[in-house]
Amino acid sequence: MASKAGDDPESLMSLCTVFCLKNLRRTMCYSGEHSRLQLRPDVFLPGEICDRLVNVYMDLLHTDSDFEPQDGFFQLFSDPRSTRLTRLQLREELVLDRDLEAIAKQDLMELHLTYCSRLTSRGLRTLCSFRHSLRSLSLFGCSDIFFRKGGAPLAYSEEDEEDLEEHLHRPSVDQDFSFQGFNRLRLLNLGGLPAELDVETLLRPLPALTSLDLSAVHLPRPAFLTQWKERLASLVLYNVELTEELIHTLLQMSRLRHLDISRENQRTSKFKMTRKILSSIVQSLVHLVSLDISGHIMLDNCTVPAFEDAVGRPSIEPCKSSIYPFQELKRPLQFLGLYNTTLCNVTHIPAYKVTGSKNEDQILNAIEAYTEQRPELAHRAINQLFDIARIQHCSQLLRALQLVITALKTHKYDKSIQVTGSAALFYLTNTEYRSDQSVRLRRQVIQVVLNGMEQYQEVTVQRNCCLTLCNFSIPEELEFQYHRVNLLLLKILEPARQDESIQRIAVHLCNALVCQVDNDHKEAVGKMGFVKCDQVMEFSWSALWNITDETPDNCQMFLECNGMNLFLECLKEFPDKQELHRNMLGLLGNVAEVKALRPQLLTKQFITVFSELLDSKADGIEVSYNACGVLAHIMFDGSDVWTMEEPKRSHVMDKMWAAIQSWDVSSRRNINYRSFEPILRLLPQSGAPVSQHWATWALYNLVSVYPSKYCPLLIKEGGVILLQKVLELESSHQETKDMARKVMEQCENFKEDPMDTSR
Repeated sequence: MASKAGDDPESLMSLCTVFCLKNLRRTMCYSGEHSRLQLRPDVFLPGEICDRLVNVYMDLLHTDSDFEPQDGFFQLFSDPRSTRLTRLQLREELVLDRDLEAIAKQDLMELHLTYCSRLTSRGLRTLCSFRHSLRSLSLFGCSDIFFRKGGAPLAYSEEDEEDLEEHLHRPSVDQDFSFQGFNRLRLLNLGGLPAELDVETLLRPLPALTSLDLSAVHLPRPAFLTQWKERLASLVLYNVELTEELIHTLLQMSRLRHLDISRENQRTSKFKMTRKILSSIVQSLVHLVSLDISGHIMLDNCTVPAFEDAVGRPSIEPCKSSIYPFQELKRPLQFLGLYNTTLCNVTHIPAYKVTGSKNEDQILNAIEAYTEQRPELAHRAINQLFDIARIQHCSQLLRALQLVITALKTHKYDKSIQVTGSAALFYLTNTEYRSDQSVRLRRQVIQVVLNGMEQYQEVTVQRNCCLTLCNFSIPEELEFQYHRVNLLLLKILEPARQDESIQRIAVHLCNALVCQVDNDHKEAVGKMGFVKCDQVMEFSWSALWNITDETPDNCQMFLECNGMNLFLECLKEFPDKQELHRNMLGLLGNVAEVKALRPQLLTKQFITVFSELLDSKADGIEVSYNACGVLAHIMFDGSDVWTMEEPKRSHVMDKMWAAIQSWDVSSRRNINYRSFEPILRLLPQSGAPVSQHWATWALYNLVSVYPSKYCPLLIKEGGVILLQKVLELESSHQETKDMARKVMEQCENFKEDPMDTSR
C-alpha cells in the first residue's frame, strides 16, 4: 500500500526527547532541596542531546497546552562538565534574564533569541560570557535587551523577576555593553533594533561579520557598512528606507551572495525602484544568488512589452528574462523575492524559487520565506493560499499544509495569522484532499487548531477552528486529544458568548463526541464536567436551548442522546439552581413544540416533574411559565393520547390554570421569541382551553411589556386574526377572551402610534 503524504514516523530520538521532558523527575532529574529540579549526579549529556532538549523544551512550551514551564529548567545546564550546549533557539516571553545567566558557563556557538520581550540589559551583559565562542547571534525583536530598567538598582531575588513598576519606567540605553571581544561572531541579526541605539558604534568592534540583518533599523550614515565590503556575503535590510547613499554603499559590497532590500508595502516608501538601479545591482554584485526586492514600486520600463512576454514556454534562462535588468545575470538566481510587486506576474523569471502572488508556487514560496520573521507578509500570502484552496485546487497539498501548520505554531499570538491560517486549514483538510493525508499530519492539524482555540476567544478564529474540526472523523480522529476538545467546546457553550452559529457547531461536535464513544470516555466526560460542573451545565443547557429552537432535528438528537435522563439528573443534583432550571425547561419547551416527539414526554415520571415545577418561584415566573408551556403543547394533543392513570389529565390542567392565574402579567421576561408560530398554533382550538389560555397570556404579557418588539411580530404572523377566532369559539373561557381582546387592543394602539418613544 502506498504511504500517504507526511506519513514518516517520528524518530526514536524525538520520541525519547519529548518523553524525558514530560517526565524529568522520573528520568534524568530528581527533586533537590525546596523541590528544586536537579540533574542526577550520574548523568552526562553530550552537546547534540542537550541542544535538542532545550530546543524541544521551547517548542513544547509553545505548542503543547498540557506542558508547563519547569522552574529551574535552564539551571540543569549550568555545569559544562555534565552538560554541553552549543546551538540554541529561544523565543518569546518565556525566556528570562536568569535563564541566560544559568547557562553562562557554556561555550555557545549559536544563540538565536526571537521576540524575547522579557530580556533586559541584565541578559545583554550575560551575552558577554559567550563572546569567546559565539559565531552566530540573533536578537531579532528583542529591543528591550538594550535598555536598563528604570529606578535605582535592586538586590536581585527571584520574586522581583518581573517587578512591573520597574518595567513601566522605560529605561535608558545600556551604554556599558559593547561587542568588543566577540571576535568569532560571523552572523548577527539585530532586526528591530531601537532607533535610540547608534548601530554604527555598536557594530564597529566586529571585524569578522559575513552575515548581517538590520531589518527596520535606522541607518542615518550607511557608508559605515563598507567596513565589511570584502567579507559580507549576506545583508538583510527589510523595511529600511532606501536612499541614494545607501544604494551607492550596497554597490560596493562586491562579495554579497544574498541581498534583501524588500519592504512590507509600497505606500510607506518614497523610493522608486528603477531599471537603472536594478541593472547596477546585477552588474556590481556578480556573486549574487539570492535577491529580495518585494514591496517596491517598480517603474514600467523594467519589463519587456506584453507581446514579447507571452512568447514561448516559461523559461528561467537569463537571456529570455521578461525583466530587462536580469537579462545580464550569468546564471539564474536561486531565490528572487518579488512579492507585492508587479514583476511577479511576468512569464520569464530567471530564478529557481520566486516569491509573488501570481500562482500557488509563488505564494507557497512566500509563506515559506517570510513566516519566521515577517508574519505581516506571511499573513497576506496565507490569505492568497486560502483563496486557491477555496476556489481552485491546491496542487501541493502536503507542502501547503505543513507551511500553514508551521505559521500557526510560530505565531501563536498573532491574531491575523491565526484567522487566515485556521480558515486555510478548513479548506485544506476537507473531503477533497483527505485521502492524501496521513494520520500524523491530520493530528498536527488538530493540535494547532486546538492551540488557536485556547489562545483566541475571538469569534472568527473560534468559528474557523470548530468548522475545521468538523472535517475530521469524530470521535476517532479526535480521541487522542479528547479531554482538551471537550474543555474547549464547553467554554464555547458559555452563555456570555452570543455567537449562536459557533454554539450550534460546538453542540454538534459535543454530541458526536459523547454519543459515539465507549463508556470509559463517557465517564471521563462526566467526571470532567459535562454532568457535575453546575456553571458549565448552565452554559451547556443554555446553548442547547438556543440550538433546539425551531430545529426539530436537534430536538430529536437531544432525546436520542438520553437528554431527558440528564434533565432529571440535573434537577436532582442542582435543586436550587434557578438559571439552570430555566434553561432546561426552555429547551424542553422547544422539544414539546415538535408534535412527533411529544409522546416521548408523556410518561408518569416526566409529567409529575413538570406539574411540580408549575409551583416553582425560580427566576420570577420563568420556570413555572416554561413548565406550563411544555404541558400546554402536550394537552393540545387531546385526551386520546393521555393513557396514564396517574397523574390525571384534569388534575394537571387544574394546576396549570392555578399557575397561570398566579403570574404577574406585567413581569419583565428573560426570554426572546423570534417567531410566535408555536404559540399561535395553540389558539383556535377547543380540545384544551388551558393551552389556549397559556398562549393568550404569553402574548398579552409580551405585547404589553415589549410592545415595539412584539406587536409588529404578532401582526406580521397573523396573530390578530387567530385571536378573533378565540373570541368566536364557545369553548374559550371568558377570562381567555378578555385577555385576547386586550392583546388585540394593544396591537391596534401600536399601529396608531408608531412613534412610541419607549423604544
